[in-house]
This record gives sequence, C-alpha cells and structure tokens, in this order.
Amino acid sequence: MIVLAHLSDPHFDGEARNAERVDRVMSYINGLPNPPDAILVTGDIADSGSAAEYAQARASLVSDIPILMCPGNHDDRSAFRTEMLDQAPDATPINRAHTVGNAVIAMADSSVPGEPGGAFTPDTVEWLRSVVAGAAPDAPIFIGFHHPPVQLFSPIVDSMQLHDDGSFRELIESDRRIVGLFCGHAHTSASTTYGGVPLLVAPSVSSVLGPDWEGREQPVVDYSIPPSLAFHVFDNTHRLTTHYRVVG
Repeated sequence: MIVLAHLSDPHFDGEARNAERVDRVMSYINGLPNPPDAILVTGDIADSGSAAEYAQARASLVSDIPILMCPGNHDDRSAFRTEMLDQAPDATPINRAHTVGNAVIAMADSSVPGEPGGAFTPDTVEWLRSVVAGAAPDAPIFIGFHHPPVQLFSPIVDSMQLHDDGSFRELIESDRRIVGLFCGHAHTSASTTYGGVPLLVAPSVSSVLGPDWEGREQPVVDYSIPPSLAFHVFDNTHRLTTHYRVVG
C-alpha cells in the first residue's frame, strides 16, 4: 500500500497567515502515527515568485517524509530552482521523477511563464514518455502537475485550465500503469477523470474558490475555511482511494 499526502497552492506571500496555515498542515502530517510515504505539493508555492517567499516556504515545508513539488502559474522557475532545489537559475520547465516504494511519481511543470493558464511543452511530454517507458512493468505511475485539464465548473479556474493538444491525453490512454493524476490550481477539492484515469484536485491550503452554482457575479474567495489536504491511498488491489482532510 502507498499513501500520499497531497496539498496545493500555499501561496507563501511573506505574510504570516498562509505560512501559519501550512505550518498547521505540516504539523498534522508530521505528527501522524502512520505517516504517508510522500508529500506532494502541486504548485503555487509562492504568490509572486520572490526569493523571500521561497525562503518562507523552505522554513515551513519541512519533514522527514519526502516532499515532491512542481511549480504553478504564480511560481518563477529560476527562483524556484535556486531557492527550493539548490540549483542554478534556469527558466526551462521543472520536471522531476521520483520513486516511492514500487511507484513512480512524475512531477511535471504545466506552467507557462507570464500566463495564468497551463500547457505542457513538447519537451515535457517527451520527458513524461521517457519516465513511463523507463518504469518497471509492474510499477504504478502517478503524474502530478498544477493545472487541471478539464472543466471544473469554476468561473475563475475554467478560464485558465491546462491546454492539452492531445499529446498528454494520448500518453495517459496508452499505458494502463498510469493510475492517478494529481493537480491543484482550483482552490477546491474535486475528483473526476481524464483519459480514463482518476484526476484528483487537492484543495488550496490558503483559500477556497466558489463554484458556478453559487450564481455570483464575483466568485467568492473564502479565507475563513480551515486549511485542508488530500490523502491518496493505492492499495494491493490496485484501487486508488482519496480522503480529504480538514486541519482544524
């Protein structure tokens, strides 16, 4: 069995509020008697991509559990590399593959510099193909990224979802070892499918966005709800189960 904690969109902004909410979530995860196998953070680590915001993130995102991250549309690739990964500054997509137990987790960069919406570059799609091709025959494969590639009925997020030219969906449909897709960006918990695979959206640690059916001209951004996260469980029957947990 593999258990993955999944949080998203902390939006570290140099102020105390969002950092305190992440601290609460990390304290909860780190205090579990049966800790997860990895912690996924699917983008918008920083609110404006500054070095100070990433320094704040490094101070809060601390655990003995592996933390796997990818950037979002609010992140800056060069600063992300320098401040979060201790790498030289570079504006190319940040794509990193990890092995957790017998599973492969590909954290892919769906950000488009200067744009709120997302897309995978051809190089990123080729990288994903190489990760899938190199995985063991019995390895479950999970892909984490920031932008949902489907309509979520959110008046804000649906206008800046992931644009897929068909190559990403084709990749997903081509290999049954791909068993889960994890993203953020929507600032709400959501579950659906894409290419026949579960697509699971983590809530934002920082705030919640209102959906279409609230019928408001200006969608509500709710800052009063406690921070929350998702737990994904892949069991020995090859079934993926997700729990959403509020940290009060």
